[in-house]
Amino acid sequence: MAKRDYYEVLGVARTASETDIKKAYRRLAMKHHPDRNVGDAGAEDRFKEAKEAFEVLSDQRKRAAYDQFGHAGVDTSAGGQGFGGAQGFSDIFDTVFGDIFGGGGARGGNRAYRGADLRYDLELTLEEAVRGTEVKIRVPTLVHCEACNGSGSRTGATPEQCTTCGGVGQVRMQQGFFSVQQTCPSCRGKGKVVRDPCGDCGGVGKKRGTKTIAVKVPGGVDNGDRIRLGGEGEPGQNGGPPGDLYVNVLVKQHAIFTREGNDLYSELPIDFVTAALGGEIEVPTLEGRVVLKIPAETQSGKMFRLRGKGVKSVRGGGVGDLICRVSIETPVNLRKHQKDLLREFGDSLVAEGEGERHTPRANSWLDGVKKFFEDMKFS
Repeated sequence: MAKRDYYEVLGVARTASETDIKKAYRRLAMKHHPDRNVGDAGAEDRFKEAKEAFEVLSDQRKRAAYDQFGHAGVDTSAGGQGFGGAQGFSDIFDTVFGDIFGGGGARGGNRAYRGADLRYDLELTLEEAVRGTEVKIRVPTLVHCEACNGSGSRTGATPEQCTTCGGVGQVRMQQGFFSVQQTCPSCRGKGKVVRDPCGDCGGVGKKRGTKTIAVKVPGGVDNGDRIRLGGEGEPGQNGGPPGDLYVNVLVKQHAIFTREGNDLYSELPIDFVTAALGGEIEVPTLEGRVVLKIPAETQSGKMFRLRGKGVKSVRGGGVGDLICRVSIETPVNLRKHQKDLLREFGDSLVAEGEGERHTPRANSWLDGVKKFFEDMKFS
């Protein structure tokens, strides 16, 4: 029976790339594999046909010969490369599906692993966060074992090749169609084992400890910002690169200021005499004290904006402002004559019939209350 064209078998164009050919074979192999079609002889034949087509078209030399001479240019039976030949299904599986399951054979063994990333929460005052600072931190991590000088051996002997994986660091488990490669349980992927492990580190060569790192905090960082220190995480395995350290910034609550973006907010309590008559008061900023002029008849809740007295963000841009919110403080612990003066002042406003003129907000509120109750009567 004449063989079908290999491109037709895989369902790809003659100009198909290696990636397209591999994808097409994956699909057909999964669909027609004998393990998934027990008792279906036709499925097994289609699988063999797809496998033969893939073996030719995935090899540049064979593909060139096939494109020029057709089936006569690639006699797979002569080389013993047919189904069940020198290159078994497990080898083809590694070639096509290796990128999914981690590769096969010695190619995936004893591989290097990147170290784990670490996180450290760094508390800063608002002043430190705004101006920037440099601090030294102690980070829990894996450190070089001094007892065995990092060899992992109690006697200092050289680690031996692992007999479970043959020094590869990986073992293969195959169940029917699937072949999965896993880290060797005996050597944990290292390919070597320590016969007389160190009592301090258990044969690992590293143990839990701390290391001191200097962290430069740029000015303008805010709560929740992260500083990445490359290579300061845990060490890698089998020569792999170390992980990174992420320093998470936590800004402590300030007694005076609250930060929102680049602006600072502050509550500004003033006495009612200054609020009524006006005056000057000193206001704290992160750069020192400034004098703020309070106009007469200032009401509670009024905002005063001090330009350029806020924060310059680490991300750039202009400097924010300091916004002071006025809070008029009612006097407490008054003496008798002070209370008498207040009563006299209150009586003078009523006697002159000018009470409404001096308290417009209160009178407006009372008018609103009166209208509210009148509306309720007719509802």
